[in-house]
Amino acid sequence: MAALNEILPVAAVLLDVPAADWREAVRRAGDLMVATGAATDTYTAEMIRNVEENGPYIVIAPGLALAHARPSPAVLGTGMSWVRLAEPVEFGHESNDPVELVVGLAAQDASAHTAAMGALARLLADPDTARALREAPTPRAVHALLSGEPQDARPRRTAVREADGPHKILTVCGNGVGTSLFLKQTLEGVLDRWGWSEYVTVEATDTISAKGKANEAVAILTSREIARTLGDVGVPVKVVEDFTSAAEADRVLRDTYDV
Repeated sequence: MAALNEILPVAAVLLDVPAADWREAVRRAGDLMVATGAATDTYTAEMIRNVEENGPYIVIAPGLALAHARPSPAVLGTGMSWVRLAEPVEFGHESNDPVELVVGLAAQDASAHTAAMGALARLLADPDTARALREAPTPRAVHALLSGEPQDARPRRTAVREADGPHKILTVCGNGVGTSLFLKQTLEGVLDRWGWSEYVTVEATDTISAKGKANEAVAILTSREIARTLGDVGVPVKVVEDFTSAAEADRVLRDTYDV
């Protein structure tokens, strides 16, 4: 699986970019992936249409949008882009607007970019690294930060209550390959620190599949917009506002398991 700095090259990083609205912001992220050979202009249109059809669930954290669409023939190779806006723009998200950073993702399938997404989630979950990335003066400075991983201070392993067989948690987005995978990585990081990974698995999926898989899960974690789309699926649907926040993931998991 490709590393983060391999699928997000220096040429795909652009800083202090003017954008009149969210569509132009997403378009700039798409343009970078076109320029670096990851996708065609058609994929940029698909990313915009994804927000038009599914709402601003791609705004996964305060100020951060993960622009993406389903894998399609418009994706030429798995790649990412990084656009820091000159002025924040509104995507229409209830709690995470305005957006100042748009990360573009073009995925050939649901697994090729797993390692990269996990690395990005860990970097953004570290407050000092996240701040450094947002304030980096040049594209090369951004890329240098993306090439390294912060030292992870692991808390002591907590007691695990053994369940009757492994539990499954679903993370859900419109397509099942972008924001849901990002949240999956954040949750798995918390479960690793708890020492619960052998007892709880996390599966990223899309809204349609989630309704069929809900009876396999103890809970569904997703954005507020997708939660509304899912409605009552027979298991708790919990809203996560900041998909990069290990602290929020920890809180939601504790609420799910009453620990």
